[in-house]
Amino acid sequence: MFQDLPTASNPALDWSADVYQRYFDDLLERPLTADTITAWLTDWSNLMRIAQEVETRLEVATTRNTADEKADTRYGNFVDTVRPVIEASVNALSKKLVASGLQPDGMHIALRDMRASIEIFREENLPLQAEETRAEVEYSKIIGAQTMMWDGEEVTLTALTPVLYETDRARRESAWRGAMERRLQDRDALGSLWTRLLDLRRRKATNAGFPDYIAYRWKDLKRFDYTPENSAAFRDAIEQVVVPAATRIYERHRQGLGLPSLRPWDEFVDPAGRDSLKPFDSIEAFEATTQRIFEQVDPELGEHFQVMRASALLDLDNRKNKAPGGYCTTLTQARVPFIFMNAVGLHDDVQTLLHEGGHAFHVFESRGLDYFFQEEPPIEFAEVASMAMELLSAPYLKAGAGGFYSDVNASRALVEHLEGIIKFWPYMAVVDGFQHWAYSHPEASDPAACDAAWSALWDRFMPGLDYSGLADVKATGWQRKEHIFSVPFYYIEYGLAQLGAVQVWANAQTDQRAAVRKYRDALALGGTAPLPDLFAAAGARFAFDAQTLAQAVATVERAIEANLSH
Repeated sequence: MFQDLPTASNPALDWSADVYQRYFDDLLERPLTADTITAWLTDWSNLMRIAQEVETRLEVATTRNTADEKADTRYGNFVDTVRPVIEASVNALSKKLVASGLQPDGMHIALRDMRASIEIFREENLPLQAEETRAEVEYSKIIGAQTMMWDGEEVTLTALTPVLYETDRARRESAWRGAMERRLQDRDALGSLWTRLLDLRRRKATNAGFPDYIAYRWKDLKRFDYTPENSAAFRDAIEQVVVPAATRIYERHRQGLGLPSLRPWDEFVDPAGRDSLKPFDSIEAFEATTQRIFEQVDPELGEHFQVMRASALLDLDNRKNKAPGGYCTTLTQARVPFIFMNAVGLHDDVQTLLHEGGHAFHVFESRGLDYFFQEEPPIEFAEVASMAMELLSAPYLKAGAGGFYSDVNASRALVEHLEGIIKFWPYMAVVDGFQHWAYSHPEASDPAACDAAWSALWDRFMPGLDYSGLADVKATGWQRKEHIFSVPFYYIEYGLAQLGAVQVWANAQTDQRAAVRKYRDALALGGTAPLPDLFAAAGARFAFDAQTLAQAVATVERAIEANLSH
């Protein structure tokens, strides 16, 4: 029956669970031998590409317009009725493949992951997973609906971000306080939503026989190359090595502004009193200039981005009822990426598109792999692809190289980016530390306890900003971190990947072309190698220790000093 499987996902967008079940049943009933394994895996891969792309398209529609009730209903129907059938069938097929004892070439990591999925799969968790997904969509709807009046207009809170770069301190403070007051209006709703999510996740772990959600989620995320103890060691290394470096940045910023202390609304304004960088004035210009940068990094990468532009695979502008943040996802049947973001005309938008472009290139570079199950890289390395691309693109930000800025402003942009790297690691430690606390302490069901835990972590890792008189805003920072609600434990990946990306960038300072070549070779491996091997292929070391982190911080600080003199 697989000869009737569509070659595109559109015909399957409204398939019922029964249609999927017939295809899965065919695979379950077919004999699996050394002679049939290739055709069997190919058919399973093609079915999974259709199913995954359908879910992705339905989910993307809910983020492009959080007020679209039809999109919400279609996605909800898939989550409630179709996804459970797919997950149960995938578990059955995985068991069939593992039980066969067959070891297809290039499937070592995929088989390892299948064994882990089999271990944690429980039928009784399927409705809990559907409920969890609905709650995650609810989070996006709450955040996406947050607007306020500014300069006589109703604007999204994201659209206020450029004001935080303005030199008028009173306007910055007014915008910041207004946005936070609006966010605090949803404090109770988000607290209630969190309590529901925490309960669902704990129940899933209990059903699967795990002592807590940390152990369950570790297996769920296929984290075979490091442990929760490694995560704690990484946070300790950040406290030892990075917090002092970040504090130096905040202090330099405070001195430049001539302030007694650095308040949250002072963090992003230029300390020299210059207006914020304005890299583009239209989305078309934004896309075109970014493409030129990618072409300079590598001509084939530029061609990949051109395909995305020509195929409507970019949604970059900010608008009301659009979900917050940015992401790159994969249309698995078409085997192309899709980038979503909320551009408002800042340099952060440039960094975001370069970042998501790295994810997109991962999709393009790994298309040569045979099976669906080989293509998904571990998240920790997926973020190396994105973060390294931000740094590999840095030499081409100058207008003379096709980029956005004068030489002076290109140096300024690089300094902002590099300072952001240093400041990010401590923030990452707060988010990661909070999640480890939340899933190991029963009192985390109480949002007030979460406020206290977040505040303590913030004070430990983020001493450079003065939040005096802003206790409620500081305490509720966990409610503003989407990952905590929607992708639990997905955050240390950014910190580990940033360490890998800086190493790739350090190599590029010696030989840019060779570093890019290694980068692309590593991306082409997809998910067919363990994390240490993927990092090594890219020219980096997968590490958690203070020494490796200190070397990376030194590399970044040297570049900051060099560019500050421009």
